[in-house]
Amino acid sequence: MLPQPDVNAVFKALADPPRRALLDALRRENAQTLGELCEGMSMARQSVTKHLDLLVAANLVVVVRKGRERRHFLNPEPIHDIERRWIRDFDRPHLDVLDVVKQRAEDSAMKEAEQFPDYMYVTYIRASAEQVWDALTDADVTAIYWGGMANVSGWEFGASWTHRFDGRTGYYDIWGKVLESDRPNRLVFTFQPAAQALDAGSVVTYQIEPVVDAVKLTVSQTNVPSREMLDGISQGWPTVLANLKSYLETGTTLPSDIWQMQNATELTATEN
Repeated sequence: MLPQPDVNAVFKALADPPRRALLDALRRENAQTLGELCEGMSMARQSVTKHLDLLVAANLVVVVRKGRERRHFLNPEPIHDIERRWIRDFDRPHLDVLDVVKQRAEDSAMKEAEQFPDYMYVTYIRASAEQVWDALTDADVTAIYWGGMANVSGWEFGASWTHRFDGRTGYYDIWGKVLESDRPNRLVFTFQPAAQALDAGSVVTYQIEPVVDAVKLTVSQTNVPSREMLDGISQGWPTVLANLKSYLETGTTLPSDIWQMQNATELTATEN
């Protein structure tokens, strides 16, 4: 197992203009093949490959393989982590995480999926796999880092789950069914607005992998039904997962004003 990417590797990757151009290309249009990325770059295919290898090593790009096809996805987590570390320390109280992380990405862990996911986020958390699993599935804990909204379920195969306001007993706006439950490694469930039927939802996968003294958590979402919903989850998941990481590593969560901005966008998107 490889250690989590070093912040020096992230800064090195971002320091080169061609590599930043590749990230910009993926920000504009995610899930590109090597050939598609080469079309927008004035350099040889071999050079583009070398730049991509450095971006992958820094966890800024994730490669998803399906048979002989390889697609590249932007992963904003390292940039998000740098912003939290370097900008908030200089007393910028309204950290604008939404502008940094708005994107689509993919999950290399979903080997059994029949299609490429629509969204992916990869983060490293200094905790055990059991601790991460418990934080993802305990309703009382989810309410802490979901801004008071709890994910309520027994999380066994076939069980229902609901995303409830005001903890365990409030009304819910999102629900679904558990498709796979392998504690503490993998959890797969459907995800859809409460008013929609079961077959109208997307599929969320949590993949938990121990990596040296940390855990690699990969969250992906497949079969997202609309661009509005994709925009909502692209803004919502990074805030939730940053909050989860902060809670597990420090015992505290992100400032509440971030949630006020994020919740308005997420609710609008899930209702469409």
